[in-house]
Amino acid sequence: QSEDGTHSFQLMCGCQLREDNTTGRGFYQYGYDGQDYITLDKATLSWTAADVGAQNTKRKWEADRTIAKRQKAYLEETCIDALRRYLRFGGPSLTRADPPTVRVTRHHGPDGDDVTLRCRALGFYPADIKFKWEWEGEDVSQEMEYVDTRPSGDGKFQKWASLRVPQGEEQKYVCIVDHDGLAQPLAVRWAPDPSSSIGLIVGAVVALVIITSLVAGFVIWKKKKSGAKGGKYSHASSDSSLLVKGCKLVLGKERGCVVS
Repeated sequence: QSEDGTHSFQLMCGCQLREDNTTGRGFYQYGYDGQDYITLDKATLSWTAADVGAQNTKRKWEADRTIAKRQKAYLEETCIDALRRYLRFGGPSLTRADPPTVRVTRHHGPDGDDVTLRCRALGFYPADIKFKWEWEGEDVSQEMEYVDTRPSGDGKFQKWASLRVPQGEEQKYVCIVDHDGLAQPLAVRWAPDPSSSIGLIVGAVVALVIITSLVAGFVIWKKKKSGAKGGKYSHASSDSSLLVKGCKLVLGKERGCVVS
């Protein structure tokens, strides 16, 4: 704390251990009030000042080279030993790699001309994952929008990246996802939902059944209507007669037709 208020002085350091058990780059840097302040150059045992205010600290620490030597020893020995110990304690829970489940969905925009393809990766670990969109082999990732990687609540992670595309050209675009849990990058395209096609088929069949029933009902109604026009018939006696097309048919012992 000084006369003009309270200030913060932060330290961030880290080391790297490769899969073949060799060490990689390490870093040792300080910040002041949330901004970079001064950083150790491990190779030359010198310090890099981020602003004018750090120049005084740079001169002071480089005058005493033991400060840089201690920090270098920490990065190459103490930090590496601690990292190996954490990896041994954590075991498979730290070294596991769960591959993502990837799916591309389509969403209509407000204007109706363009649609949005959303590439969603779920259930992966560790959190580092890469997305790329391609159009017929051409990288169009600079146009995509994405959200930061988020925890799923079960120890795994989720993330999505979206891209606006012209309607009707959805299947020309492919989402490529790369993750440590995958043997090779996974390429996924949008595919129409099969259930929508089944729904159309079922709807067409139902409509056909309804139309067939209406036609059959109309034919039956017409036949009944035509039959009603013929009048009512009763059993004829032996002496009865019928008028058929202008000819009086005499029934009985003597059968014949008398034109009236």
